[in-house]
Amino acid sequence: MTGDLPTPDSPVLSTLHEDGSRRWLYPRLSRGVFLRRRRITAYLLIAIFTLLPYISINGKPAIRLDIPAREFTLFGFTFLPTDTLLLALFVLSLVVGIFLVTAMFGRVWCGWMCPQTVYLEFLYRPLERLFDGPPKRHHTKGSRGNPLRTGLKYVTFLLVSMFLAHTFLAYFVGIGNLARWVRSSPIEHPAAFFIMAITTGAMMFDFCYFREQTCIVACPYGRLQSVMLDRDSLIVSYDPERGEPRGKGRRQRSDGSKLGDCIDCGNCVDTCPTGIDIRNGLQLECVACTQCIDACDQVMDKIGKPRGLIRFSSQARIAGERGRMLRPRVVLYPAIMLVLLTALVLVFLGKQPADITLLRGFGQPFTEITPGEITNQVRMKITNRTPQDARYTVSVPTGQPATLSAAQNPISVAAGDAQTQVMLITVPETVFEKGKYNVTLHVTDGEGFSRDVQWQLLGPR
Repeated sequence: MTGDLPTPDSPVLSTLHEDGSRRWLYPRLSRGVFLRRRRITAYLLIAIFTLLPYISINGKPAIRLDIPAREFTLFGFTFLPTDTLLLALFVLSLVVGIFLVTAMFGRVWCGWMCPQTVYLEFLYRPLERLFDGPPKRHHTKGSRGNPLRTGLKYVTFLLVSMFLAHTFLAYFVGIGNLARWVRSSPIEHPAAFFIMAITTGAMMFDFCYFREQTCIVACPYGRLQSVMLDRDSLIVSYDPERGEPRGKGRRQRSDGSKLGDCIDCGNCVDTCPTGIDIRNGLQLECVACTQCIDACDQVMDKIGKPRGLIRFSSQARIAGERGRMLRPRVVLYPAIMLVLLTALVLVFLGKQPADITLLRGFGQPFTEITPGEITNQVRMKITNRTPQDARYTVSVPTGQPATLSAAQNPISVAAGDAQTQVMLITVPETVFEKGKYNVTLHVTDGEGFSRDVQWQLLGPR
């Protein structure tokens, strides 16, 4: 192939130069009311993430994701493998909730609550400004940082990343195990040390190198927002009717026409953490961080113009339309959430202190050990959901022509554990109709839990 490669009419990504090389972003900090609110939100979220592993509710960690034991503890309640429906309803409710927030307020999750933004903008970048000085130094040709300060910066980044990685690990192993492992050799717990090291490395790669590329390239949420937003969704918007035509200097041209309020200072671009120009309209890279609003409001104050040239608004209102608060998706999403949350509450309230599962035995479906009597082998699995050890007694209610035998009855089950017991149920051959007979098994722990379980025995036709 000969000839030069075609040049796009507009930038492919806000973080790429025309020659395809990376455009490193060092956004200028714009102080204002939105930045103050974001700081409060961010540091509150950081404090919650750091402190949650230390908080106990009902003698259990506030959050514990014990993958080897297949137990998820959330705010005092432990989800077991049998709680798949509960977890599914909980996750679906969160997803629909994000859809609703996006439909109403745009990408506020990305700019205000996403861990990527919270830690990059309110932990790593402030540390970078502390060691490297103001962002404009990075844009000065020939400017090089002090090697000592640069080295200290990355050492600090490493220590912060290690602390966050240990905190992250505490959600899976518990703060007690983590504290013991930190004081011992990594050889004694190689798997946990390996996970911590991998997590630390991933954070160093993300917050030191990849940075805003996570939001622009890797995160699928920015691409999904196009199907969740509509013309009435609240987004960070530039008002072209008020700002155009933009220009510096005198606000009136030689031909008598007036310039808009935008003086083309470029502060909204310099302060954007993803490097876009909000004046070009809604863009995939915008994370609704509102830094451009604070930057523009400062300029409007200086030139004596009203604030709001860049503001939270909708595409419909910016275009001069009335706009709608109630619309199909804003009604549909809450309706779906109501159904999911109702189902979640009903399933949650219906959970009992123990789960009883019956399974057929291995081998033949039935045997005739004694003439005229049919025996079925049944495996009963009992899951103790309570925080105390329990003993479960299994019996056949009076009036049923069945006898029950088991190697262990009562069945001892530790707190949060499960036990499977093989049982033999024997009934007369004459009770079977078309090879089937339903029997009831009564299970109780003697402390308030009592449950009758129906089971279909198999026999000769």
